[in-house]
Parts: sequence; structure tokens; C-alpha cells
Amino acid sequence: MDLHDLKLKLKDPFPIVVIETHDERRVVELLRKATFEDRSLGTLKIWSVAEGLDLGVGDSSSWQLEGIETRSAEADLTDPLEMLKKVREQVKNTILLLPDFHHYLTNPAVLRLVKEIAQQYFVNNTVLVFVSHAFDVPAEIERMCTHFELSMPAIDEIRELVRKEARAWSKASNEKLKGDTQAVDLLIRNLVGLTEADARRFIRSAIHDDGAITHSDIKAVMDAKYRMLSGGGAISYSFDLADFAQVGGFAKLKAWLELRKPFFLDAGKNNGFDLPKGVMLIGVQGCGKSLAAKAVAGIWGVPLLKLDFGALFNKYIGETEKNLREALKSAEMLEPCVLWMDEIEKGISSGQDESGTSSRVLGTLLTWMAENRRRVFVVATANDIEKLPPELLRKGRLDEIYYVDLPDLNARQQIFAVHLEKRGNSPSAFELERLAEQASDFSGAEIEQAIVSAGYWAHAQGEPLNTEHILRELDTTQPLAVVRAESVASLRHWAKGRTVSVD
Repeated sequence: MDLHDLKLKLKDPFPIVVIETHDERRVVELLRKATFEDRSLGTLKIWSVAEGLDLGVGDSSSWQLEGIETRSAEADLTDPLEMLKKVREQVKNTILLLPDFHHYLTNPAVLRLVKEIAQQYFVNNTVLVFVSHAFDVPAEIERMCTHFELSMPAIDEIRELVRKEARAWSKASNEKLKGDTQAVDLLIRNLVGLTEADARRFIRSAIHDDGAITHSDIKAVMDAKYRMLSGGGAISYSFDLADFAQVGGFAKLKAWLELRKPFFLDAGKNNGFDLPKGVMLIGVQGCGKSLAAKAVAGIWGVPLLKLDFGALFNKYIGETEKNLREALKSAEMLEPCVLWMDEIEKGISSGQDESGTSSRVLGTLLTWMAENRRRVFVVATANDIEKLPPELLRKGRLDEIYYVDLPDLNARQQIFAVHLEKRGNSPSAFELERLAEQASDFSGAEIEQAIVSAGYWAHAQGEPLNTEHILRELDTTQPLAVVRAESVASLRHWAKGRTVSVD
């Protein structure tokens, strides 16, 4: 598909093609195949600051570009100005590949020569191809440029890469590769979103480490993948969240997730079903929305990415939206994953700010949500519905809106038991029902804090923690549901008929 699309792109009436990618080798391979299969495209030449201008890509080599062999180069043309002068004066019917050339376009003379070569396109039929990990096109040549985006290997292509690397390792070592089918499938699934070169490198790392593909390799691959793709500090990453799949409560949410799990994890099984988009979790502070977000990742066995809106904002106009796009692109590369947008109303408030940044961020996010076809499942949490833009709540943006209420009596007993045991106490030594009744308006976070404070009090008295210590702390604490009773009641009223309860 890339080869076909690249041929079409090279035939577009644009003298400059810009390709942003880390997979330089793949670009050279595609250009070599394109010019070999379609002679009307012209001859492929490559310039390198280290080697100069080559005399045409062929099968014999005196130098290499990212592992691609080329014929002899003119070493005296390592200077970009001299090279461009020769191209302008002598080169015709050529595709000229210029790797990492963005460094030189800040030079006015270089930029001018590039523009002059581009202006002669219909006379000399020379196309300049810029390839770099990032490329900001100068305004002077912007209208002369077209962009080409390499597609990432599909899951079947990655599966074939694994087979090839496994066969190569077995042949070299005279041993059979170990590994179970589930671990191999997980590895393949988590390599989706990487370039062919990066996927191949991770596969080799997993195999050559111990001659086996195991579940321990999956975390190592995802950790490395995150370090490589993380969106400028705006995204944090957690992988092993299996324990959160066992949390109590959230029965309706868990059932909903289980129904969609196979369709999310394996895009090949969709058979006409839409890919799950995401959910909104609304509720009072401390009622377990964050826990629910982690539970989604735990139930599906995928990484959890947390988007920090505060890290996105920049004082320069347009930079915040750019940061958001980069963060979302990183999330796409880390698919399959859960993208948690905590307290989303603070990042895209419906209130107006002087610069209009919030509205532009909202527009960028809504566009991505509408166009996203990658396995990135959004979990947005919110405390203040008054600040939520109505566009975000429209059906179709996300799959469902859930309301997370304060825990009931049974849930409160479970919460007390969990947090007591977490701190080395046996729940059976406490009157859990009595504690749960006393904490009728408490959130899970407030119950935990009551246990923490009671522990300090018990230690100060030289006594082991007991039921009375916790009851004392509950008696002296005013929960948020009481302090802000009106807002909690208003939230419940709004949620009724508009949302689905998680339990």
C-alpha cells in the first residue's frame, strides 16, 4: 500500500515531498522500488552530508545510508550549497532524497537554491524528497510541498516479522524458540503502532535475551515503547494493573467492558462492529473514578496512559494544541491502551479564556475523537458538570456516560476491609458493619483518610488500632457530601436519566 501511494504522491505536481519518520531505511527501500518499477519517475539519487551526492542507487556500494547500499558518491559535494548548485545546473529527471536536511534550511542561501530548483520542476522534472524525524517547512516553500505519511505495519505484517526473526534465531543458534501462544499474540498486539525497523528491533531484543517469548518480554517492550514515544511529558504510563481488575463494585461497567474486550483487543475480530471509543465517569470527588479508570486497563490487560492537561498548556498561541496533537499521536502509537483524561473539565472548560486556548484545545480533542480509528480507549473523569462543554457529552463522542455515586453500605464495608488489610490489620478484628453505618456519607477516599488519621491517634495513645479509634475519627470528620450537600444533590439529579450507574 505504501509503495502504491508513494508512486502516486511522486506524480503529483509538487516539486517537494516531505516525509516525517524515524524509519529512514523504509523510505529508501520504497523509493528504490518505486523508481525501479516505474521508470517515468526518473533516477533516484541520495545526498548525505557525510558522503556527498551519490550517482544513483544500485546494487554495488561504497557507502551506506541506514543499511541501504548505494553506488559511489561524489565526496566533494558534502557541502549542501555546492550540491544544490550542481543539482540546479545539471540534474534532470531525478528524485533527490535529502535526509535530515531541515538543519540547512535556516541558511538563506540554501533555502533560496531549494526554491529555485523547485521552480524549475516542470522543466527539469526533479523532485526533492526531504526525510527527517521532524520537519518544519519554511513559509517560502510551503506551497511547493506535499506530505507523505508512512503507514505502520499491520498486525499480520508484524506476525510475519516475528516468524522471520524466530526462524533466523533458530537457524543461527540451532535451537527451537520457546514461548506460549498467548505471550506471542500479546507481543504482536503491543508492537502495533511501531515502524517496521522499531518492531524488528524489539522482536530481536525479546528473542535474543533468553531464546523465548514470555510475558516478561511484553512489559519490557511496552516500557521501551513508551520511553520512545511519550508525548513530551504530558503523558504518564502504567502497565501492570491486573490487581485493579479485582476491585469491588462497578458491576455494570465491568459487564459492559467484558462484552467489548475481544473487539477492542483484536481489530481483526470486529466483523462490522464499531471499535469501542470510550466512557465518561462523572461523580463527586473521592468516589472511585480514578480507581475505575485503572480497572478498565486492568480488566483489558492493556497499558494505562494518563493525559496531564496542565503539561500541555503553553503561553505561545498554537503551541498548546500542537502539544495535545503530539500527546494523542503518542497514545495512538502505544495502542492498544486506555487513555485516562482526569478532571477533563479543567483542561477544556466551557468557560471562555482571553486567548481562546481552551476552545481550540476542545476543537482539537473533538476532531481527534471523531476521526480516531486506533485502539485508544478514552476514560474521561469529571467532578464539575457545569464546566463540561455540551459538545463533549453528545452521544457518539463517547460510548457511554457513567455515574459513580458514594458507596453503599456493603461497598463501604469492603472499602474498610481493603484499607485496613493494606495497612497490616486483620479486618475480622474490626466491627465493619458498625463502621460502615457510621460512614454513611463518606467517599472511599474519605474512609481511607479516616483510617490513616485514626492510626496516628492510636499510635500516639500507645494502643493498637481498633474500631473505637476509627469511629472517633469518623465523628470528627465532615464528609464532602455533607459540606457540599446542595452540589452533590444537584449532581445526582442531573445524572438521573442522563447517565448509567457503574453498579
